[in-house]
Amino acid sequence: MNSVAPFAHEALFYRDEDAFLSGTARFVADGVDNDEPVLVAVPEASIGPLRDRLGGQADQVHFIDMTEAGRNPGRIIPGVLMAFSAGTRRRFRMVGEPMWPGRTDLEYPACVQHEALINTAFEGRAGVILCPYDASALPGHVLEDARRTHPVVIDGERRVASEWYTDPTGLSDIYNVPLPPPPPDREEHPFTVGTLAHMRRLVTRHAHWLRREQCEDLVLAVNELATNSILHASGRGVLRMWREGDTAVCEVSDTGAGFPPSFTGLSGFGIVMVNLLCDLVRTHTSHSGTTVRVYLGR
Repeated sequence: MNSVAPFAHEALFYRDEDAFLSGTARFVADGVDNDEPVLVAVPEASIGPLRDRLGGQADQVHFIDMTEAGRNPGRIIPGVLMAFSAGTRRRFRMVGEPMWPGRTDLEYPACVQHEALINTAFEGRAGVILCPYDASALPGHVLEDARRTHPVVIDGERRVASEWYTDPTGLSDIYNVPLPPPPPDREEHPFTVGTLAHMRRLVTRHAHWLRREQCEDLVLAVNELATNSILHASGRGVLRMWREGDTAVCEVSDTGAGFPPSFTGLSGFGIVMVNLLCDLVRTHTSHSGTTVRVYLGR
């Protein structure tokens, strides 16, 4: 019986479009030739040129605009990678570009945590994920972190084991950084189990400028966070809300240690749902408690 190669997570450093197309097209074509399900999740501008390079093989590849599907880094594993790989028992192959020029400093820690957690989430699976990085446009510290989150790095014709690869849990902890302070004009409301209904009304009123479905998603996300605070912390917490341009921001703080772990190795199912609903989710846990901040409406 032939053995199945273990899961692999590789970074591809490219410096121009041709290097991107050469590295990704070769990877994708190998998957198609081996009859493996193939997903390509990259910024939309790269999809057309890659389709052209692949020719007829592109018809056997599933393409996703990562700037939309992965605008929240915490959504990529459950909503993109796992959603695709769960549909097959065969060895899979995926291209995922979570870091592109234009990602904000606020998003960046969540991107690194996402890349680190891939190694835990897919451990034992039969598949390979290739993550392209634009080495000509991204800051040096981004490439350094890519070496820490990927066991293998491809740079030009060199494919080497990364000597900087770091334990995923440890690297996620490094980026468990304090969040920027809320603005002075935020709303602030303590809550308990008896005030959850009132809290939901407050969120609805606060996010009145969002589309109805967005407002409902935000209420559901905040309710999940508050319920977690009540069940797993001290039975109470604090809700803070403010507006940043056209984005509604809500923050739930408590004295607990965060969401309970789940069998996925990621976090509780509740925080997975929150990530699927929101544009960005940032979390900070310290000795004094946990703060989860969600953004929706950008």
